[in-house]
Amino acid sequence: MANLTCSGASISCTFGTATSVFTVLPENEVNSDSMPAATVDDYIPLENIMSFGECSSEINPAVIAATAAAQGVETPAPCVPSTVTPWSPGISDVLINGMNALDNNSTCDCLWEGSISFSDAGEEDVDIS
Repeated sequence: MANLTCSGASISCTFGTATSVFTVLPENEVNSDSMPAATVDDYIPLENIMSFGECSSEINPAVIAATAAAQGVETPAPCVPSTVTPWSPGISDVLINGMNALDNNSTCDCLWEGSISFSDAGEEDVDIS
């Protein structure tokens, strides 16, 4: 069973070294529990999706530069998420201000080939079935 996600949810990236807190601005004017509920359009880097510590993706230009500076020794670099497409799939039959609501089974892709997913929805009271 999936849960509606909201601000405060825990997210992680397959190439990140740390989890992060998902942030949803209160502009949707819909709350899940007491926190703003999320939509598939809440994917903006450093607004909704914060850093995951360090990135180890071999195609990230910062990792490439750090590895070159370390004379070829694979070296992680600070994570700066690069998400350019919405979360997928979202909840097709639940809309918030005309956008699909977001559940904790959705994922978002980073340009550096990372897959961002939820480890906690941020709330437990709204199940989506």
